[in-house]
Formats: sequence, structure tokens, C-alpha cells
Amino acid sequence: MKSILPVLTIIAAVLFLWTLAVVPMNMHLTADQAQRSGAIVTPDTPVARKETNGIVLALKNPHLIALTYVGKRPNLPSPHQVGLEMFDTIFGKKITSKRSLVYHGWITLAPTLLGFAIGTLLGVLLAVGIVFSRVMDKSVMPWAIVSQTIPILALAPMIIVVLGAAGIHGVLPKSVIAAYLSFFPVVVGMVKGLRSPDHMQLDLLRTYSTNNVQSFWKLRLPSSTPYLFASLKIGISASLIGTIVAELPTGAKAGFGARMLVGDQYGQPILSWAALFAAALTAAALVGIISLVERGALRKMGMKLA
Repeated sequence: MKSILPVLTIIAAVLFLWTLAVVPMNMHLTADQAQRSGAIVTPDTPVARKETNGIVLALKNPHLIALTYVGKRPNLPSPHQVGLEMFDTIFGKKITSKRSLVYHGWITLAPTLLGFAIGTLLGVLLAVGIVFSRVMDKSVMPWAIVSQTIPILALAPMIIVVLGAAGIHGVLPKSVIAAYLSFFPVVVGMVKGLRSPDHMQLDLLRTYSTNNVQSFWKLRLPSSTPYLFASLKIGISASLIGTIVAELPTGAKAGFGARMLVGDQYGQPILSWAALFAAALTAAALVGIISLVERGALRKMGMKLA
């Protein structure tokens, strides 16, 4: 309970600030719609209202505050609007329906998991090479760092176009982008973990005439396990972000990214926000699964969680 309380406190604070922000963000739109319906609004001209701050406009028209929370096309949807939309599209629709967030979630999840697997494997292999090869340490590591300075929004369309020209479509291009974002945390974490044994431990193995392979399996790999799981938690979240970003420039018809595009293109921000929060919950669930695996693995190895 003590570990959950801080999280619940932060969530409550975010919801409170979000609820307060709805009023000034939607007040101008609400006032315009209310005046068209015959309501009295101060000031009474659209030009004057446009020049008035949203908070001031709300103070002058307190009878319109409640309407800012129920608009059909709000600038900032209220928490209950997003919650109702998520409930309806998760539990109220068939999972095969294109209006179901479960359907869109699976479309996004498949390349996310594939990209995460590719990125993890590539990251571990690179980390092993960097630790045991001075040449790779001096040559590969700087390029791995530089690769993360390229904006993914600029790189994603290029990867999609190049792979599309080669006849590669569907899940794989999105998985490549997901792998691109997920491999770097794994590389950094594994390098740190493989180098975590101190000199006394390494010297002890040398007294037993162990080679690099034996020291890797007996000492370095077990010592790197906590670092690996910490990197995997970051990597799985990065993979999900990469997949969503890959869906945006391709005009995808399904997936969280496509759902966000639909909301933006048709002026329905509630759809975009619902997809955004569904993606966040998906990432949290994936991180939670890795945390459970981590707990079991470390317990079996006789290690304690920090």
C-alpha cells in the first residue's frame, strides 16, 4: 500500500490539474456555441471574446463552465470524456471492429514485440562485443550514441519508403523502427552490467585459469541481469513509441497511431486522447510484465530487488 500511495497521489494531482485546465482551454469554443444557441455571453462579440483570456472569460460567464466539460469537439477533452470513450471502445465494441481499441492495440502490439525482440538481441550482441573487444568499444559505441541523435520523425518515413521500394511492407518496417529505438537502452545497460564485476572478482576467476567465455557465463552475465531488466523496461516502451511513430507517416488504417490520426483529421480529439491513453496503459502493462519476470528471475538467482 505504501508503494502505491505515491503513484495514486501523482495520478490524482494530474487529474485535478487536467480538470482545471479544461475550463480555460474550452471556454472560447463553448462561449461561441452558447451564443449561437441564444445564451447570454459576456463579452457579446466573437472578436472581443477572442482577445479575452480563457480564465477571465470563465469568470465573466460562470454559467458556461459546466458546458466546457461536455463539448463534442473540445480543444481539451475532460477526463470523464476520455474515460467513457476508452470504456466504450475497449469493452463496448467487438475486438474485430475497427472502432475497437483492442483491435488497434493488437495491430500496434505485434510490430512492437517483434521490434523489441530484434532490438534486444542486437543490443545484447553489441554489448558483448563492446565489452570483450577494444576495437568495437572504440568504433561501435560512438556510432550507437550518434544514431540516437537522429530525430525518429525524420528517419521513420525514410525507412518506410526504402523498405517499401524493396517490396517490404506490413509489420517488418514498423518493427525496424521499433528495434532502432529499443536497441540503444539495451546496449548501454548491458555494457554497464557486463562491466559491473570488480577487479577482485575477475582476479579470482583468473586464478582458476578461466577464459573469457567462462567468465562471461559464470560472472559477467549473472552480474548484468539487473541492468538488463532495467534496460528492457525502457526498451519495450521505446519500441511502442517507435511503432506508433511509424504508423503516422504511412497513413496506416489501423493501430494506435492511425487512431490518433483519425481524431486529428476529423476534428475528434477525444478519439486521439483515448488512443493516447490506451497506448500508455499498454506500455505500463508491458513494463509490468517485464517487472514480474525480473522479480522471478532475480529471486531464482538469489538476488534482491533494489
